[in-house]
Amino acid sequence: MEQYQTLEQALGGLVCTFQRYCRKEGDRRTLSKGELKELLENELPSLKTLQIKDGAFEELMALLDTNKDNQVDFEEYIRFIAAACTFFHDFFRDSPPVQPRVL
Repeated sequence: MEQYQTLEQALGGLVCTFQRYCRKEGDRRTLSKGELKELLENELPSLKTLQIKDGAFEELMALLDTNKDNQVDFEEYIRFIAAACTFFHDFFRDSPPVQPRVL
């Protein structure tokens, strides 16, 4: 029988993931460009298998950094998470609700 995470556990995981990466360099309340890149590479490994055009990371950083401080704060990170969840929801819309969800 498969184990399912509760929503509470999933939310805790999102917060802990942000906190684990933002504490590596510079401001301990934001993700630097390097920290964001490391987070994406480690926490979203399926991105490595997708064909991503040159400059896509810089475009993503520019979209996420809405206050243009060259950092991604928690609110900006959560907007990204919301967009990623919407993408996953649309991608798996007609699939049975079975874990794990992997692209």
